[in-house]
Amino acid sequence: MNLTELLDEKVILVDLQATDKRGVIEELTAALTAAGRIPDREGVLQAVLEREKIMSTGIGKGVAIPHGKCNTVKDLAGVLGIKKEGIDFHALDEQPVYLFFLLVSPTDVSGPHIRALAHISRLLRHDNLRKKLIEARSPQDLLSLIAQEEQTL
Repeated sequence: MNLTELLDEKVILVDLQATDKRGVIEELTAALTAAGRIPDREGVLQAVLEREKIMSTGIGKGVAIPHGKCNTVKDLAGVLGIKKEGIDFHALDEQPVYLFFLLVSPTDVSGPHIRALAHISRLLRHDNLRKKLIEARSPQDLLSLIAQEEQTL
């Protein structure tokens, strides 16, 4: 699974407005709803927030992958958001988070969800790519950067 198969310009936000963890998750789920990727924003929002209560999905190095499963979701859906100033997302390394990949999937399917989480983690282990993504000015720039990196994996 490549991110370029999951993401397009409708679900890439280069300038998140939220200033806290809940606000970021709300903004990202709103983008999924607006793009027609999920039928039930409130259900998805609650699923992601419940998952976040278990343990922060701020994995470190400026990256968070909030995710959840919801029975109204038919297929894996994702959204990418950038917050250039960074926010406290209670990341494992206690550093601000700038890159947010929110994923949501059906409750009865786990394979694509797990593969997407692993792929994002693998892709973002490179400091140079993370820096370029944070500095990107448009959804097109982000998609191009991701596509270039995915060709090397």
